[in-house]
Amino acid sequence: MDQLDWNQLRAFLHTAEAGSLSEAARRLGLTQPTLSRQVAAIEQRLGVSLFERIGRSLQPTPTGLALLEHARSMGAAAQELSLAASGHAQAVDGVVSISASDMVAACLLPAVLQTLAERAPGLRIEVVTTNSLSDLRRREADIALRHVRPSEPELIGRLLREASASFYASKDWIRRHGHPRRAAEAAALRFVGSDRSGRYLAYLQAHGLPVGEHNFCAYAENAATAWALVRQGLGIGAMMDEVAASCPDVQRVLDEVPPVHFPIWLLTHRELHTARRIRLVFDLLAEALASPAVLRPSGRHP
Repeated sequence: MDQLDWNQLRAFLHTAEAGSLSEAARRLGLTQPTLSRQVAAIEQRLGVSLFERIGRSLQPTPTGLALLEHARSMGAAAQELSLAASGHAQAVDGVVSISASDMVAACLLPAVLQTLAERAPGLRIEVVTTNSLSDLRRREADIALRHVRPSEPELIGRLLREASASFYASKDWIRRHGHPRRAAEAAALRFVGSDRSGRYLAYLQAHGLPVGEHNFCAYAENAATAWALVRQGLGIGAMMDEVAASCPDVQRVLDEVPPVHFPIWLLTHRELHTARRIRLVFDLLAEALASPAVLRPSGRHP
């Protein structure tokens, strides 16, 4: 390891990030055969296999993933050194990916990213919209916003706050069907569900609502789509209270049912937190999302 060549390590790092030799070579301004030789050289020097081919892409082996953490730290340190040497230590640029649920991405992130664009115009933000838990260990995202406490020891997590969600319906729906307030009334109501597997139904039942499959008029796994159906007047749906407050065409129903409280966690990988651009975005997100957002009222449709 004392003889490790930084060019070879950089070739490994970019290949792991790009997922292919051709894309990594393009990013580094090298030919693919040259990059391939550098990757082969570091594998030979270490005596391990760093990649395995899956379809048309290259994926790091478990050993490669372990080495990747250190390579990223060295890459971040090299970038910091280069900036300092060129007299631009305060300049921040590059790409930072943020994983968030579709409603958080659509409703909470835009204002934060506008502030970020003003503070660090050299940064480019990739928003990874997903309702599943992005795997930060495999670099599916640099930073993630989650609603569950992290269990991975290699992640840095910060609990920003507790948010709440309640049940809502469009004002048109309420005019047609009345304003239900008690949980017992749910048995005769129509709901917009998030899945047909029974998970959302079980959630409603666990929350004290006497409902069954017959209560659902529509399903949409995408929360933004489900919310559009609620606003259109198809039925009742759950939504973050701060998001619903920005929609003048909806009103809370089942008022006597207690709101659901859930955490908002901000996460990044321990190694990535040493990179200036990751740290800047992480800290700004923490500052901006630590209190309920003040959202502008939107029109009838999202």
